[in-house]
Amino acid sequence: MTGRRIAGSLLLALYAAIAAAVAAAATVYRSDLLHLAVQPDVLQRLSGALIALGALWVLVVIRSYQILRPMRMSISAHALGAASVAVMCFAVGVPVAWSAHSTYVYRDALTSIFRTGSENGKHVDTDDPFNGQARVNILLLGGDAASDRTGVRTDSMTLASVDTETGDTVLLSLPRNLESFPMPPGPARDRFPYGFTGDGPLNPGLLNEVYEYAEQHPDVVPGVPKNHRGPELLKATIAGVLGLRVDYYILVDMFGFADIVDAMGGVRMKVTEPIPYGLEGAVLQPGYRKLNGKEALWYGRSRTNSSDYVRMGRQKCLMRAIAEQADPQTVLTSFDKLAAAAKRTLATDIPQELLPALVKLSNEVKDGAEIRSLQFVPPLIYTGNPDFKLIRKLASEAVNSAPHAVSASPSGTSASPSATPSRSPDAPDGSAPPKPDTKPVSLEASCP
Repeated sequence: MTGRRIAGSLLLALYAAIAAAVAAAATVYRSDLLHLAVQPDVLQRLSGALIALGALWVLVVIRSYQILRPMRMSISAHALGAASVAVMCFAVGVPVAWSAHSTYVYRDALTSIFRTGSENGKHVDTDDPFNGQARVNILLLGGDAASDRTGVRTDSMTLASVDTETGDTVLLSLPRNLESFPMPPGPARDRFPYGFTGDGPLNPGLLNEVYEYAEQHPDVVPGVPKNHRGPELLKATIAGVLGLRVDYYILVDMFGFADIVDAMGGVRMKVTEPIPYGLEGAVLQPGYRKLNGKEALWYGRSRTNSSDYVRMGRQKCLMRAIAEQADPQTVLTSFDKLAAAAKRTLATDIPQELLPALVKLSNEVKDGAEIRSLQFVPPLIYTGNPDFKLIRKLASEAVNSAPHAVSASPSGTSASPSATPSRSPDAPDGSAPPKPDTKPVSLEASCP
């Protein structure tokens, strides 16, 4: 009897130790877990460890019953005991199997979306992941590969410049219909020495055409494989327009984006005015609403009764809302759907080795880092003939200014006497056009 008590005590102590370890990992070492959760090798070992732990625990349950059961038992007692053991094994095995499966699915999505530095030629020093740079600049692209279009049009283009210490972020947005922009040095500039002019009457030379032009004309980005030519040329082009380097890109397929929102269970937004959407005359009514995937997509895409520039502002607010509402509980409850949607929707050249550092930065953003936005739209610039010197000047000032030095809300004041906006042809003759924002504004203050 003493041996049984010892065995039972050891098993109870082992169970308590495992429970305590899990609780400590989920609370005290939460940041370390997030750091490890974006490392595929760690995830692979974790998946194997979970399977081994589950098998061991099932054996422990069975062996415990064999040791602790009375020597003499009736047939009914034997049957009840065996059923109890089966239930306990099931209770242990199902959560472990689910955890192992989820870890595998997550690792598969992670490795499908993010390649290693050796695979994409972007080597990362894990001791200095940002290579000593004060900011990391990531180009956020929204691709609209609709059924009535050939290829991908990047209708949403925003450079997110993130302070690598504080997480403070500046969003610099360029309109899809920007024209006359210079191409980067090399074959692209040789072909378009006076600025991009497009490819035929259906492609008049707008910024959102560059991605697909590169995919269809490999000679302008020699040596770059298909599906990478578009991002490379667009990154270089936008770097020239803004006068800032572009480190990485993330492309989101706008129609797959709806799947991500649905997998999250929707996104809460305040709609400030009726927004027509779809082909059936549907309307998003004003008020606080929880938008499903289709509604969120149209909230960010619709320009009926508005403009490209109005929807650019809505897109920033939608991005902010999703970032704030994508909490761990939401991710866990819709894990498989989110992973599948992400694989269909996202493309990027961010290497796996950089993910731990980016996770740390994302925590800074969630913990109150400042997010500001500057849009290069009329009347600040005229998209048909932009003042690129002004664009570069304001972009440089935006990323090099302290957060408290920018507008808290759209103010319509000029950053400096020299920052003269491009003349907009839409201003009525003889009247002064409205003064544009030349400093980035806080998203918290500008989003409803």
